[in-house]
Amino acid sequence: MATATKTATKTAVKSAASDYTARHLQVLEGLEAVRKRPGMYIGSTDSRGLMHCLWEIIDNAVDEALGGFGDQIEVILLADGSVEVRDNGRGIPVDVEPRTGLTGVEVVFTKLHAGGKFGGGSYTASGGLHGVGASVVNALSERLDVEVDRGGKTYAMSFHRGEPGVFADRNGDKSAAAEFTPFVDNSELRIVGKAARGRTGCRIRYWADRQIFLKDAAFVYDELIGRARQTSYLIPGLAIVIRDERGVPGTPGEHGPHEERFQHDGGISEFTDFLAADPAVTDVWRLQGSGHFKETVPVLDDKGHMTPTEVERECGVDIALRWGTGYDTKVVSFVNIISTPKGGTHMAGFEQALMKVFRKQLEVNARRLKVGQDKPEKDDILAGLTAVVTVRLAEPQFEGQTKEVLGTSAVRAIVTKVVEKELTALLTSTKRGEKAQAALLLEKVVAEMKSRISARLHKETQRRKNALETSSLPAKLADCRTSDVDRSELFIVEGDSALGTAKLARSSDHQALLPIRGKILNVQKASVADMLKNAECAAIIQVIGAGSGRSFDLEAARYGKVIIMTDADVDGAHIRTLLLTLFFRYMRPLVEAGRVYAAVPPLHRIEVVNPGGKKNELIYTYNEGEMRRTVTALEKKGRKIKQPMQRYKGLGEMDADQLAETTMDPRHRTLRRVTLKDAEMAERVFDLLMGNDVAPRKDFIIDSATALDRERIDV
Repeated sequence: MATATKTATKTAVKSAASDYTARHLQVLEGLEAVRKRPGMYIGSTDSRGLMHCLWEIIDNAVDEALGGFGDQIEVILLADGSVEVRDNGRGIPVDVEPRTGLTGVEVVFTKLHAGGKFGGGSYTASGGLHGVGASVVNALSERLDVEVDRGGKTYAMSFHRGEPGVFADRNGDKSAAAEFTPFVDNSELRIVGKAARGRTGCRIRYWADRQIFLKDAAFVYDELIGRARQTSYLIPGLAIVIRDERGVPGTPGEHGPHEERFQHDGGISEFTDFLAADPAVTDVWRLQGSGHFKETVPVLDDKGHMTPTEVERECGVDIALRWGTGYDTKVVSFVNIISTPKGGTHMAGFEQALMKVFRKQLEVNARRLKVGQDKPEKDDILAGLTAVVTVRLAEPQFEGQTKEVLGTSAVRAIVTKVVEKELTALLTSTKRGEKAQAALLLEKVVAEMKSRISARLHKETQRRKNALETSSLPAKLADCRTSDVDRSELFIVEGDSALGTAKLARSSDHQALLPIRGKILNVQKASVADMLKNAECAAIIQVIGAGSGRSFDLEAARYGKVIIMTDADVDGAHIRTLLLTLFFRYMRPLVEAGRVYAAVPPLHRIEVVNPGGKKNELIYTYNEGEMRRTVTALEKKGRKIKQPMQRYKGLGEMDADQLAETTMDPRHRTLRRVTLKDAEMAERVFDLLMGNDVAPRKDFIIDSATALDRERIDV
């Protein structure tokens, strides 16, 4: 029985194998492959893939501008779901391509791997490489119309899912639903009008095929605006106009057509200024140069054969960079104006050169900068850096059609050489301005290095210590008992007098106290090294236990809430602003997570006299206006107020019960959560009032003098 079963199984396997023959293999012709597997060409069929199709058409127009053949591109999002891209480049060739017998327009839109970017001399550098962009968009469009202005004539052609033909439009209104008649024998590139003398360019309008794309796939306006702005920076003089006629809710054009225009003549230097968010340490420096390399590539000869040929390439390097006072890094890279968000060989060369140059300069200046035996790491150098890295070369090698990573290996050495030469010249320059900026920059890198090393040492105090280890924390810290981070609270208290009252008012189970002496260091103007040397700043960072700057680890923070508790006067507000600036600059994730608060202590205590033996009623008010309104309301009711009313000069004047009831007890207190917006505003105000630039501060004082309420001044 078992033998019979085995024999039957073997027979079935042989039969299945013999049934799988060459007739089961499918060969997808033309654009069928694109429609069958769109993800291979555009990544996905959601909004991301829809936007990728639009980039393909826009990038073709941009390549014309990059070659110096056009200076205007217009993108129109139409109400019927279509999109139109217009340019004033040379226009797609309209003559017949000899090998296929088709016009240039039809070749570009119907043949995969066909175009002018395969080394034929039409483009020295371009974003398009594979010759599939326009044909892929055509294959994935329910309808695509193209008009070309060349030689004083306007040519037109239409396609339905990649097939050329004619749409029966009514009254000149174009629609993807119009009846379509495909060409049977020969395609026709129609002449539909005359073009003005000397005018050239293209107009491409298409309707994305909803059989391919998801129902909720849509053009993302903000992404389109960001890309247009970015491209206008990369090609100085190019004007890009974005017009939205869709009326989509939540977009600037929801109430009617909305148009934005981008043109920047300053190039990537202006782009770097736009990207930079922090105050500058250096000016925007421009590093430019080029190099040559050889590579063997298949070249299509006159007979249509691919012949391996060694060609010499030129790679142009253009980098704009500047360092600021912050520690965030913003570096964007491009190859022939195509963004490479995942980097590649050009970014590897850039970072390698930075490391080499700075290590050498710190070694030369080690004694002056007190570097010691430590060496900077990449993050120390990149802290506060904003840079735009661009390279231009013919036929770059990318990883895939989405072009997110540059793979041309020779580019790395060329970029390294250019950056090393140009940056070394700037850092060793004898010109007064550049020399001063170079000195500040090297000091910043050393400070970042020391900050990283210091943060590593603080790792020992990042987690809550047990009883044997508490001695490593500041002696003035009155810690709490709980080990539950979510419940614990750290009050940063102004002065020792307030600390004494707060110790009696707090719940020692979950509330810790850290006193600070007066006004801490102005970290807006101080370097990282000076900040770490400051006893008060160092104590706050050590007690919170999560490090500082780039090494800040929110998960390591020892307290769930950090509450700034200062007096309700001008000095208290000043100290609170100084502390907020410290948190914003060096512990920003704590602010972003909503774990920094400001206590709201009362300013007045109103004692309302109750008749008979009843206990007097206490009312706390938090500002002058509230106090006046409360007093007026009580007087209208005929209530008697015990005089004089108490006005708190500071937290130390309160009894422990009063402080607990009004400011520290979670059941009764009021806390203001500090958001990132608040911190940014605090930093701007602080920079105005305490920064290095005197002129704006003088103007502010003069302009605000008339608005001063003299009664609010403590005298």
